[in-house]
Amino acid sequence: MTAAAAFEALYGAAPDGVWAAPGRVNLIGEYTDFNDGFVLPLALPHTTVAAVSRRDDGVLRLHSADVDGGIVQLSVDSLAPLSGGGWAAYPAGVVWALREAGHPVTGADVHLTSTVPTGAGLSSSAALEVAVALALDELFGLGLSRPALARLAQRAENAFVGVPCGVMDQMAAACAVEGHALHLDTRDLSYRQIPFDPAREGLRLLVVDTRVKHTLGDGAYAERRAGCEAGARALGARALRDVSAAHLPEALARLTDGTVQRYVRHVVTDNARVERTIALLGAGDVRAVGPVLTEGHASLRDDLRVSCPELDLVVGTAVAAGALGARMTGGGFGGSALVLVDADRADAVAAAVTGAFAGAGYAAPGIFPAVPSAGARRL
Repeated sequence: MTAAAAFEALYGAAPDGVWAAPGRVNLIGEYTDFNDGFVLPLALPHTTVAAVSRRDDGVLRLHSADVDGGIVQLSVDSLAPLSGGGWAAYPAGVVWALREAGHPVTGADVHLTSTVPTGAGLSSSAALEVAVALALDELFGLGLSRPALARLAQRAENAFVGVPCGVMDQMAAACAVEGHALHLDTRDLSYRQIPFDPAREGLRLLVVDTRVKHTLGDGAYAERRAGCEAGARALGARALRDVSAAHLPEALARLTDGTVQRYVRHVVTDNARVERTIALLGAGDVRAVGPVLTEGHASLRDDLRVSCPELDLVVGTAVAAGALGARMTGGGFGGSALVLVDADRADAVAAAVTGAFAGAGYAAPGIFPAVPSAGARRL
């Protein structure tokens, strides 16, 4: 059943429209976004689809095809941070953020369905937020830019749901273009579309979903964010984005906390890896991006310490089996890894990773190609 048909079955009338927003993977630049740094995400073909109709009576009705339970009904005047609970907090938070920003959103009927894997670090929450935000922007004639929509979706997740994420995920969902990666400056939200088409180069970019999420990750993001901010303060910098790779040894020598030193080293070198990757893509040398990915994984594993045995197994096995490079992507402690590989080696590398997981007693990973796809749109 299509999203529109499911909406009509639920609410008794056809929706005003149907919108979609994609999940994402981040090619390079991890834990840099809350340091005013650079990231290079791309949209996946997997999307969250929102069938939506406008209401003018203050009622917000929410339904998800992917969660057990019926329609959640709320009053837009009564929305308050953390009040929605569970999955409904994400779309409710978007309505709250729009209204807090002064936009006259007076209610909606929403039906959601998604093909973005949850818990895989592929930003299913941002896809949901951006799809709903784009729908409400059009239905209420708000005229918001894509970066503005992304910022409001981020605010929904930060202030309403209570997750201290950066803006990369929402920007990727809102602004990505098919066949490109999004070079985003998270300080001012300026961005460029960087041509990236692995298939045209005889390559494949694989996502390996480890299907695990370790509880260690629950408070780790906030702890690392605080450590990075402490490093910036100690160095007299507005943010770690202002510490150049050329001056990194001098900066590290000024830091007395070993943990903060490691965090700073990761962020500064990963910002530099984003710039190196863009230069390689601009020169048409996509294959040379592989070792940069592997180098980035080592930094995430050793300096930031956000990897886990399953992610390390993916990277080590893939590279040993002939991949050009691999790294974890996303927040870590589980989730997914990226593998850049020659197309004619992709099946062998995937089989090697699956075999390694079986040998280690892990559940079989999910493996699929990451095809740079379109951002949010009306269907």
